[in-house]
Amino acid sequence: MKEKKQLLDNIISGIQEKKGKNITTVDLKDIPGVICDYFVICEGNTPTQVAAVAQSVEHVVKTNTQESPIRVQGHQLAEWIAIDYGNIMVHIFVPAMRSFYNIDNLWSDAKIETIPNEE
Repeated sequence: MKEKKQLLDNIISGIQEKKGKNITTVDLKDIPGVICDYFVICEGNTPTQVAAVAQSVEHVVKTNTQESPIRVQGHQLAEWIAIDYGNIMVHIFVPAMRSFYNIDNLWSDAKIETIPNEE
């Protein structure tokens, strides 16, 4: 459990390092049949920033926890990059794609925490 919290904290740090914003964690642990324990969702203003946030997450997590993602999808267009750490899925969007897919609200019974934007 401590490792999962450390991974989650490092993912958030990696997002904040590149000024990713509107960070939300969705706790799915108590929901039957889900594929992971957490979603971490955030956005960057442009595809360039989305790609930079994704690279930062991978770098910070690898440096501090030695964890590598199982899979990373979406670098080609960088409008929605998903990083799979097994128990934690990271979704980095441009705002229009985040709004369109609205994955923040897929599970109404999940515990949702909003991380304040850093200035």
